[in-house]
Amino acid sequence: MKDTSHHDERIANMKFFSVYPHYVTKIEKKGRSKAELHQVIEWLTGYDENKLNELIENKVTFKTFFENATMNPNVHLIKGVICGYRVEEITNTLTQQTRYLDKLVDELAKGRKMEKILRV
Repeated sequence: MKDTSHHDERIANMKFFSVYPHYVTKIEKKGRSKAELHQVIEWLTGYDENKLNELIENKVTFKTFFENATMNPNVHLIKGVICGYRVEEITNTLTQQTRYLDKLVDELAKGRKMEKILRV
């Protein structure tokens, strides 16, 4: 895999609150709900709605967002391509975690069943 250190740094410094509305727009355009998005985020990170809102209000970076997360033990089951990268091959942990979230949001927007998204 090519060197993505500049890309990794950019992701680390991006603010979660600035990307979150794009997630909401993407899934709502496809008929999915904010509650389903929150369910997916909670499955991935352990953050309930109150904690998620707190992180958004505090305008945390993706680095802080994922540093404090309790990642789901089944996260390794998330596979596939997102933004041109195969998520299971990304070597930078933070970038991989961010792409896991992107992948789950994509699956939600594409109408995938919640049981499959949550790898149940």
